[in-house]
Amino acid sequence: MTDEPEAVSPVDGVLAALADPTRRQLLDLLAALGEVTATTLAEHLPISRQAVVKHLAVLDAAGLVGGHRAGREVRYAVRPEALNATARWMAALASDWDRRLATIKRIAEAAERDEAVQRTTDHG
Repeated sequence: MTDEPEAVSPVDGVLAALADPTRRQLLDLLAALGEVTATTLAEHLPISRQAVVKHLAVLDAAGLVGGHRAGREVRYAVRPEALNATARWMAALASDWDRRLATIKRIAEAAERDEAVQRTTDHG
């Protein structure tokens, strides 16, 4: 065991960013509105522009949004790559659990059949 902090995976960053309902709402707005400013986003939410910018910084750090300067404004847009990678990770996790559950089901069914055969031979 080392004293160095564990590296945070991109999936961890995405899940942490998406844990906040306001950030999920910001992503929904960006997906619906396209490339917009923090001011435009703040007009659709009950929080200040400064709060929107802070949330956008978290989303940006997670790779979920990107901003670029257009004159004096910064325009933000959804970057789907990190979300797609997280969805692939979740699908692989679900597939792994499906395989595990199928194995458990096969074992349980085999045990039931063996028990039924044993009862039949014991009473026969």
